[in-house]
Amino acid sequence: MSMLHLNLPSLVSGSSVKTGATSATTVTANSTTQQCYIHPVVLFSILDHFLRRNDSQDRVIGTLLGVRSDDGRVVEIRSCFAVPHFETEEEIQVDMEHHGAMFALHKRANTREQIVGWYATGNKLSKYAALIQDFYSREAAPFSAVHLVVDTDMSNGQLPIQCLHGSPIGIGAHPENCLFLPLPYELQYPDAELSALQVATDSAEAPDGVAVLVSDMEQLEKTIDELRAMLERVTTYVHSVCDGTTQPNNVVGKYLMDMLAVVPKIDSKQFSTLFQTHLQDILMVAYLTNLTRAQLNIADRLQRIV
Repeated sequence: MSMLHLNLPSLVSGSSVKTGATSATTVTANSTTQQCYIHPVVLFSILDHFLRRNDSQDRVIGTLLGVRSDDGRVVEIRSCFAVPHFETEEEIQVDMEHHGAMFALHKRANTREQIVGWYATGNKLSKYAALIQDFYSREAAPFSAVHLVVDTDMSNGQLPIQCLHGSPIGIGAHPENCLFLPLPYELQYPDAELSALQVATDSAEAPDGVAVLVSDMEQLEKTIDELRAMLERVTTYVHSVCDGTTQPNNVVGKYLMDMLAVVPKIDSKQFSTLFQTHLQDILMVAYLTNLTRAQLNIADRLQRIV
């Protein structure tokens, strides 16, 4: 097993960090990350990793995967994976073989995702954070690595998150000379993850802790009701602006113009015809799917009899 050994430098000799037989060097990023967007699935994966940790471990670490903008200033953290490690008062050992194998598997499934940083659990930075940051800075080169700290204690019923990036300080390129600075972040909710979060929220509010999944028609009705409510809210705002009771907002007006620009210009009769045709196609596909499923079940039972 290939292990990365990171030792704290000696205060007397001022020696650099040892990575096996090769000394580590700090990588200077060409551009500093200025904004992070985090998917909720990342936080769930970190919590799951913490719950499955060994009894002797106080915290866990792992690798963050995502995509960057062309200039590297905006990072979208989409997924992560756990990295086994062993930590003592003198050194920390990171399983490099597991790290490389997991990243290779993720690259086969998501070719666009790259290593953007690392995560750790706890309510404060570890004394080895600067050394691990140096390693992930080389993995994420030429950009800076993002460090995500998740406080799993949840003392106030919340999940505190810190998003940080390292900045070298002092004279000389030593890995331990790193200052962590806060980084602005936002939670980004894709449609698929938002639906799952809504179901999880409903189960938390239910008396028995069980949420019933709605049918497709109920979900469609709910979506239409939400769309109607948004249209009514926008219509009320536009009327109030036209009447002079509300101060116009240029940003809102631009968004409304962009939204109307993508709406196709067709009359109601043509839209109704297109909608009915599309609905018939969907019903036909559903009928053929159910018919195929029934035939497969019959064939499976006949095969067992024979």
